[in-house]
Amino acid sequence: MRKPKKSQQAGERERLLFKQIQEKIGIQFSNETLLMKAFTHSSYVNEHRKKPYEDNERLEFLGDAVLELTVSHYLYEKYPMMSEGELTKLRAAIVCEPSLVVFANELHFGDAVLLGKGEEMTGGRKRPALLADAFEAFIGALYLDQGLEITKAFLEKIVFPKVDKGAFSHVMDFKSQLQEFVQRDGSGAIEYNILKEHGPAHNRVFEAQVILNGQVLGEGMGRSKKEAEQHAAQMALGKLNEL
Repeated sequence: MRKPKKSQQAGERERLLFKQIQEKIGIQFSNETLLMKAFTHSSYVNEHRKKPYEDNERLEFLGDAVLELTVSHYLYEKYPMMSEGELTKLRAAIVCEPSLVVFANELHFGDAVLLGKGEEMTGGRKRPALLADAFEAFIGALYLDQGLEITKAFLEKIVFPKVDKGAFSHVMDFKSQLQEFVQRDGSGAIEYNILKEHGPAHNRVFEAQVILNGQVLGEGMGRSKKEAEQHAAQMALGKLNEL
C-alpha cells in the first residue's frame, strides 16, 4: 500500500485545521477557498508558483476596513457620551496589532496559516504582524462569504466582550464621561471616596466609590487611586445608561 505523499498529508492537515476553525466559530463557509486564502501567506505562494494560490494581502486590506466600520458602529452605540476624539482613541486600541494578535491567538489562527519553509523556520507562525494580518484577512473573507451581519455577530463573541469587560479602559476617561452625563442631566454633584487600600507597598490595591446625591452609583478597584476611581465611574455610567 502506497504512503500518501507529503503534499497530500499537508493538504489533509490544512483541511482539518480549516474544519476546526469553522467548528470553533460556529460558521460554515460557503466558499472555503476564501477561508484558505485568508490564511495563505505570501511566502507560501512564492514556493508554490505552479499552483493557483493567492496570498491574503487583499483580504487583509478589506478586513481592516470592515473592522474599522463594525468597531466604530459598536462604540458609537455603546458610549453615547464619548467624544469623537475618545472614540477614535478607543477604536485604535481595539484594532491595533497587539489586540489583533490576542484575538488571533485565542482562535489558534497561527496553527492554520500556510507558510513557506523559510518563514516557518524563522518562527513566522508566531510573528505578531503575521497573526494580526491573518485576523484581518479572516474578517475580510468572512464578510465576503457571510455578509456584514454574520461578521458583526462573530465580533460580538470574540472582540466586543473584551471591551465590555474593560480590557481597553486604560485609554478611556470614564470620569470625564460621568461628569459630562451628570452636568447634562442636571442631576447633582458627584464625589469620589477611597474606601480602603490593601496589599504590600509595592503592590497596593485601592477601592473607590462614586456618589451622586448621597447614593453610591459605582465601586471599583485599581492599582492606583485614579484607576480605582475610573473603574467606579465606569460602573456608574453603566447604571445610568440603563435607566
